[in-house]
Amino acid sequence: MKYTRAAVQFTQYFLATRPRSDRQLIDLAWVQSVIDLPLHRETQADGRIRLWAPIAQNEGRYLRVVLLADGVTVHNAIFDRGFKP
Repeated sequence: MKYTRAAVQFTQYFLATRPRSDRQLIDLAWVQSVIDLPLHRETQADGRIRLWAPIAQNEGRYLRVVLLADGVTVHNAIFDRGFKP
């Protein structure tokens, strides 16, 4: 049986906030890498999924990616200054 990953989708919120200066530097490949191999995972009360992983290309800072409950739609991606592994 071959594993196939669902195609990543984005919410309108994610697309609308993408042009912000603090979000422009986030490479979509980094977002995908966090989804593929998170260091830490939490499920919020509303079903959204928070994932964190360090991004070596950005001094090891932790990128937090929030997925909708479907597990494939990206709602948010930010560098999380407060995350402690």
